[in-house]
Amino acid sequence: MSALIVRLDLSGFGTIEAILARLNPLQSETLLEALARLIREQTVDRLISGGPAPDGSAWKPNAERRTPILHRTGALARSIDYAVSGNAAIVGSGLVYAAIHQHGGAIKPRSAGALAFRIGNQFIMTRKVTMPARPYIGLSVEDRAELVAAAVGYLRRLFQ
Repeated sequence: MSALIVRLDLSGFGTIEAILARLNPLQSETLLEALARLIREQTVDRLISGGPAPDGSAWKPNAERRTPILHRTGALARSIDYAVSGNAAIVGSGLVYAAIHQHGGAIKPRSAGALAFRIGNQFIMTRKVTMPARPYIGLSVEDRAELVAAAVGYLRRLFQ
């Protein structure tokens, strides 16, 4: 099984580190959990709406010309989850095909001479399928701004 992970680590930001040092571990974990949940929501929204990639680029259309591109059954969107451990939050998918959608690559048969599948009413047999990268996990400029606003709001409420 492959997993796709985005790691959120708040270390290295002097002012934030100083504020977090004043928090107890439970408060830091609450903040990280809120930020991870927000990243999960941003990612699910991106999948359901059909993009764009976090860098703003459009995803290459799929062979079925179906939109939204990465949301046929909703399984990928439902698989996006997060975990918080220490001072890091991890957001990703454990689905076996999550990484091929994020990074692209070639799919080859493991034990047969060819891959067999349908696209619409057409039956296809081929030795290899090349999937284009369609990055869906990551932070856009807007995502980052939303995360900063959420963190600042949380910290202001704590220190009022």
